Amino acid sequence: MSLDAFLALLVYALVTSITPGPNNLMLLASGVNFGIVRTVPHMLGISIGFLVLLVAVGLGLGAVLTAFPVLHTALKVAGGAYLLYLAWKIAMSRTLTGKGETKARPMRFIDAAAFQWVNPKAWVMAITAMAVYTNPDRPFLSVVLISIAFTVVNLPSVSVWAGFGTALRGFLSDPVRLKWFNIAMGVLLAATLWPMLR
Repeated sequence: MSLDAFLALLVYALVTSITPGPNNLMLLASGVNFGIVRTVPHMLGISIGFLVLLVAVGLGLGAVLTAFPVLHTALKVAGGAYLLYLAWKIAMSRTLTGKGETKARPMRFIDAAAFQWVNPKAWVMAITAMAVYTNPDRPFLSVVLISIAFTVVNLPSVSVWAGFGTALRGFLSDPVRLKWFNIAMGVLLAATLWPMLR
């Protein structure tokens, strides 16, 4: 891969990692409701889970889904249902939680990593990256370079959303503001399904 192609890949990774989508909206809500420290496992789960998905697509999983459309449809249905469940949980959250409170909890590492496998945006990102930036003459090296690019860019990008949510905690400590913020985040998260349903 040429330096120009790798820089283009880094830009693609940055734009797709930092723009709104299910992961970033959930991190924004988690930052508001739980703070940055308690959201770290969620951020790490996204980054590592996406990396595993990316490598799997690069090593042939994308081709399997193309060959068996019923699997692709099942993945879309499962992902959509889980996304709506998460949107409902966010929309119904009503209190900020501190370190000592155990009522609600942020998404765990394993949950966030597993979510990448049903996240429509993650699949589009992974399949597009592998389709556009792989070199057929050196497929394995291409998968490694694409994985490195996303590893370097993804965690800092998603951290911005959690950090922004944490910065809003003071403003949203008012229960009425928090209620409407969480409802808005739940609706926006559910709305991310629209491109998948078209």
